[in-house]
Amino acid sequence: MWRVKAEIYVQALVRRVNAECTAVVARRGDGDAGGMFVRVNRLDGCSGLLVSFTDMDGGRRWRVLAPHLTPDDQIDDMLGREIKRDPDMWVVEIEDKQARHFLEEHVEGDW
Repeated sequence: MWRVKAEIYVQALVRRVNAECTAVVARRGDGDAGGMFVRVNRLDGCSGLLVSFTDMDGGRRWRVLAPHLTPDDQIDDMLGREIKRDPDMWVVEIEDKQARHFLEEHVEGDW
């Protein structure tokens, strides 16, 4: 199955989010095949964290690592550990008081 390169996907996500709120690339990963985290900052001391993965058919999906009511310091710790383990990961940070992640693919877990 054909997949969009990580860098192009991230650029498109940031552009889509910026039409309604704010998104930035907080960390650049591998341009071709780097994994991705999306952090959704509610701007109230809490954030949520999602990670991309490849399903059995080769498609991109997302999994909730931390729901959107998780304290920011816990999200910072999680991201630090994950990036140590895989330094090729991208991190996109979305600032949205409504905690929208703007992902179009399937998301597993309770947001």
